[in-house]
Amino acid sequence: KLSYDSSRFEDETINRMLGHLQTLLTAIVENPHIIIQELPLLTTAETQQLLKEWNQTTLDFSVNECIHQLFELQVNKTPDAIAVVYKNQQLTYFELNQKANQLANYLISLGVKPDNLVGICVERSLEMIIGILGILKAGAAYVPLDPEYPQERLQFILEDAQVSTLVTQEYLSDKLPENTAKAVYLDTDWDNISQCSFENPVTEVNNASLAYVIYTSGSTGKPKGVLVNHSNVTRLFTATESWYHFDSNDVWTLFHSYAFDFSVWEIWGALLYGGRLVVVPYLVTRSPESFYQLLCDEKVTVLNQTPSAFYQLVAVDLDFERTAETQREEGLCLRLVIFGGESLDVQGLRSWFEVHGDEFPQLVNMYGITETTVHVTYRPLSWRDLRYSGSVIGCPIPDLRVYVLDRYLRPVPVGVPGEMYVGGAGVTRGYLRRVELTKERFITHSDLCADGEVLYKTGDLARYLPGGELEYLGRIDDQVKIRGFRIELGEIEGSLSQCEAVQSCCMMVREDTPGDKRLVAYVVLQKGQDVGVNYLRQFLKDRLPDYMIPGAFVLLDAFPLTANGKVDRRALKAPEQSGSDLFVSPRNGVELQLVQIWSRVLKLESVGVKDNFFDLGGHSLLAFHLMGEVKTLFDINIPLATLFQCPTIEELAIAIQQYTQQSTYSQWSPLVALQHHGSKPPLFCVPGSGGFPFYLYNLARCLGTDQPFYSFQAQNADGELLTLGSIEDTAAVYIQALQTVQPQGPYYLGGHSFGGKVAFEMAQQLLRQGEKVALVAIFDTTAPQKSGDRPEVDDATWLIDIAKSMQVAFAKDVKMDTEPLRSLPLDQQLQYVLNYLHQLDLLPPNADTTYIKNLLQGYKANNTVEYLPQQFQPLPITLFRASELISQHPTSELSADITWGWTPFSSTPVDVQFVPGNHVTMMTQPYVQEFAEKLKTCLQKLQNFSS
Repeated sequence: KLSYDSSRFEDETINRMLGHLQTLLTAIVENPHIIIQELPLLTTAETQQLLKEWNQTTLDFSVNECIHQLFELQVNKTPDAIAVVYKNQQLTYFELNQKANQLANYLISLGVKPDNLVGICVERSLEMIIGILGILKAGAAYVPLDPEYPQERLQFILEDAQVSTLVTQEYLSDKLPENTAKAVYLDTDWDNISQCSFENPVTEVNNASLAYVIYTSGSTGKPKGVLVNHSNVTRLFTATESWYHFDSNDVWTLFHSYAFDFSVWEIWGALLYGGRLVVVPYLVTRSPESFYQLLCDEKVTVLNQTPSAFYQLVAVDLDFERTAETQREEGLCLRLVIFGGESLDVQGLRSWFEVHGDEFPQLVNMYGITETTVHVTYRPLSWRDLRYSGSVIGCPIPDLRVYVLDRYLRPVPVGVPGEMYVGGAGVTRGYLRRVELTKERFITHSDLCADGEVLYKTGDLARYLPGGELEYLGRIDDQVKIRGFRIELGEIEGSLSQCEAVQSCCMMVREDTPGDKRLVAYVVLQKGQDVGVNYLRQFLKDRLPDYMIPGAFVLLDAFPLTANGKVDRRALKAPEQSGSDLFVSPRNGVELQLVQIWSRVLKLESVGVKDNFFDLGGHSLLAFHLMGEVKTLFDINIPLATLFQCPTIEELAIAIQQYTQQSTYSQWSPLVALQHHGSKPPLFCVPGSGGFPFYLYNLARCLGTDQPFYSFQAQNADGELLTLGSIEDTAAVYIQALQTVQPQGPYYLGGHSFGGKVAFEMAQQLLRQGEKVALVAIFDTTAPQKSGDRPEVDDATWLIDIAKSMQVAFAKDVKMDTEPLRSLPLDQQLQYVLNYLHQLDLLPPNADTTYIKNLLQGYKANNTVEYLPQQFQPLPITLFRASELISQHPTSELSADITWGWTPFSSTPVDVQFVPGNHVTMMTQPYVQEFAEKLKTCLQKLQNFSS
């Protein structure tokens, strides 16, 4: 008898478990001398089901022809049909065949023979297809070298593959490392190539010959080349014909890199059936909107996507549905969408099914591996799949077998996780010049393999579901898939360990936000080394493709260890720092808003305006969400490609400003939301003399994400100050802006330096309106007093004061040489200060001398304005005083008074709180943290009292 929770287990599952128990007990009695790990668990019937019934692969789908020979047969059928399209260029089947023949015959004249490896490094174009087809027609196998790869990786592949001939384009020569291969340039050499015969070359190649070698990530730190025969590819299409019925009416896209084996399915799925292949330009692949438009314009019928890429299209499709009622006639023409490359979260398809249903187009999930030729399993998707939380990958292709085995290579029961092993006609030769690794991953099994057959050890976890379908459960080792790219963490660690500055390193895939995986590198530097994140990132960029570059680097003094001395990965914290060594705070409203968007999208607390979106772990899916927020916030139609061209905040801010110049959107307001959200009452703060609010950003962040924080700005986007004439007028304008956010009190006000007086005046005007003011926090400001005769101050002195204040506010430790400034005319003084502030990254790149001139005028006006209220209503005042004094502050008359003259203006004894730093540095790290804690305590007390 077995008791179980019927809400969690099906009867079928329990009966199966009882069968396992009975089999085990019987075997123990019959074989008491055998250790338990060798005893059987499966019943005879279940063994038969797992190994035979669910792996019916007796059908032979092999063909005698090679890939290019099947293409030639199609040329004879449809010579005038369009074979391949790129932008406004196209080739018919006849034209493509002729050009590929000329290249093939040229390569043969150079001595290229069957099974030779010929490298191809060509950008997306018609020439890419000509190159691949020409290499195959010459009898050789192609080795794809993506020109986007770093030189070190390209050099490794060239040397490891021992490529003697390289098909490329001359203008890519600078991207290629030095090599000994004979270069064949498809651009500058074409005059010579075109002299060769148009006829199909005759070679000794057959379907057992090598077709291509694609390099995948390697666990030892080195990529490994997978050897794939023609027969592996051709049988893939014949084995799946009954499902897909590809024909000459189909239009395909070549979306993926030809160094990614998904491209093999895309290219030959079109060209072996008379279809049209649309080569997608690189920038279009990075823009879901542009790609969606291409799908509509080209009337694409067969789309192959990684799930991550398709989720972006789903969002674009929803927008299209909202704006186009005739979508069925004018929009997508898809009949098939085939997923591969990474695990599918079927819940991400819910909105697609709601719009399109589940029959047309038909969505299909296919699990696959390079070593078993692109695809292994097949699973058509429907509404019913939304009930699954996992990734169901279906059943094997008819000429493949999939076994789920334990570590002793025995079948595991239904529902029990095990490692997938693949056998059958798709299993490739192994790895190029990696005999030991081939033996390790391509194994024989006396019970499961016929003579000469091998099983590929995938390293992937799966389990059989009761109906015979497989559910994918992830990787069993350190290999991961992120956005369709297969990555060995060991390869990244191996490359990073080659850096002389690195003592040790550890790679992790973090998913701190569900569904958002990113690579994180944890690094301990050698003693005495002081390199930063940018140095390490560039070191890897010179050696690895972009998709393998960690999204974040965390520098540690030492790794946390477990009791047995291993790295305690659970103790490694999520990265929090900016992605750049040089942290630059936002300097205008657009930069501030972008910082806030990036922080939300990337889930990072600290983002600087010089940080690169993609260096911080951003990818195309996150880029889509980020630009969606940008469009909504700024009310502009800015293409996603802009982010790839302007990947830093300061670059994107300039682009946005250029767009908004022609837009109705106005980016200037007296009120700046340094922190929008939070459950607490908002705090409104007035900045110092320059009316420049962004140095208060550090204070806002340190108060916590639950504290809304607004600042006021007297400057417009060009640095020009709002001309209001008096503190009273300034306060009135600020109150009007304040009440658009909070119409009624109680109000919490603060002000720094000159802003302290404005905050006090705002409180007075609010009280006269009958509103309640809960807090007036004065940040290092003396009380209003009658001023005596002021000494004349020249422009140079004001400019020096402005520059030094901005420098200290943003924690820039570089001294300004002030002597040359005084001898210059004003226009040159402005240029001198502009250059100095640009050098310190204290101004946006597009700021000019007009910005500095406006800043000077406003600074002078604010520092010379008279303010001495004749009638006022005392109210409680909290004074935050900086512990360190700087020259000429406070004035001598008030220096002996701890309240700095605020006693007559306060209805209670002035609450004086000393904070670290001086008048300027109190707003910068590390001092601002303690200041924020004291201000937070003050706010909390008042809020508790109010409630």
